[in-house]
Amino acid sequence: METLKIPTPFNLNEILEAIKLLSPKDRLKVNDVIWNEETEIPTEHQKLVLNRLSKSKKNPERLLNWDDVSKEL
Repeated sequence: METLKIPTPFNLNEILEAIKLLSPKDRLKVNDVIWNEETEIPTEHQKLVLNRLSKSKKNPERLLNWDDVSKEL
């Protein structure tokens, strides 16, 4: 593995540029470290998602087709 020199204090843009220099395999390792942390989802966010799921099950015609929507973006 290559050694990277990261300046202090850490600057987000410099860290991102350093990550871009990594091999694809090492970028995946960075990704795994970031996303495999225990992330707590706030209760209000959970309720919002559950509410939306409930509404979509009760009224599926309210949902939009992604292919159609993406063409309008």
